[in-house]
Amino acid sequence: MLRGGVVGFGRMGITHFSILNTHPSVELVAVCDSSGFVLKNAIQHLGVKAFRSFDKMLGTMGLDFVIVATPTAMHADVTECAISHNAHVFVEKPMTLNPEQGERLLELLKGKNLVHQVGYAIRFHDVFLKVKSLLDSGAIGELLTFTVEMNGPVVLHDARGSWRFKKTEGGGCLYDFASHGVDLVSYLVGPPDDVVGTVFNRIHSASVEDAISSTFLYRNGARGNLLANWSDPSYRKPSCRFEALGRKGKIIADFYTYKVLFHEAPEVAGYSEGWNEGYLADIAEPVRFYVRGFQFTRQLDYFIDCILEQKACETCSFEAGLCTDMIIRRIRTDGDSRRSHNGQNHTGR
Repeated sequence: MLRGGVVGFGRMGITHFSILNTHPSVELVAVCDSSGFVLKNAIQHLGVKAFRSFDKMLGTMGLDFVIVATPTAMHADVTECAISHNAHVFVEKPMTLNPEQGERLLELLKGKNLVHQVGYAIRFHDVFLKVKSLLDSGAIGELLTFTVEMNGPVVLHDARGSWRFKKTEGGGCLYDFASHGVDLVSYLVGPPDDVVGTVFNRIHSASVEDAISSTFLYRNGARGNLLANWSDPSYRKPSCRFEALGRKGKIIADFYTYKVLFHEAPEVAGYSEGWNEGYLADIAEPVRFYVRGFQFTRQLDYFIDCILEQKACETCSFEAGLCTDMIIRRIRTDGDSRRSHNGQNHTGR
């Protein structure tokens, strides 16, 4: 049995705990959080050791792995502590607040046989796995343009108390919401060669952005757009949409469906000329325990499998997380410089 612990017992920490607590090869023995109420209930109902200090938890519990689900500003410190205690690490997205922290973590991992993974769950989503295979096979030919859109009703009123509304703690739409879309670009298309035209908008938040638009440029002539808004009340829950246009066809995908257009009879088996449509219900691979989406269980089971089989994580390693962090930095730099140059706050109000 692998002994594990969770640092940060909020919504994502509880989600990860519930999934891993059903794994036949895992025993979750400790949680760490700043809330006394949370820790009291964890002790009473979950039968785990509870800690306010992650240093003490990692120093005394002899854990095989750690799930880091704290506010983003704490990711680097908790992960560094876990590495120092030779624990495998799964850290929520984004990996760190800045690329320098990520580079230090990778340096600390050198010479250690530790599995490391970042929680970009969309990489494990059945529809986007299908999209990935189509793009990698060259099914729609040379990529010309693409768009990633993320929208949701996350922030629908003026709120300031949570860390999610403090830029220095990793709050704001870019880090906490749009980072999934940024990582999806890196995963499906690759990191851009240039980031331009970034605009941040404030809709309800006083200190962070609620909406983002940014353009990605590639040396081969391809162009992409990232559009994200976590303050859109027309959505019942967060959504993600990807559209790619190639010389041979087009792909449109979201969490539930994918459509592929081929201008001519394709070489890819199972598809025909014209529009082809597929549904999540038809392609989803079942998981052993379902919470919020197949992808959440799949990413954690992959993490545990890598530990048990003593193999490196290839799907969403710290190297991949650092690549995404570097793109986020470029978006932030481009957007902040444009706002400063224009002398505008882009409140959107």
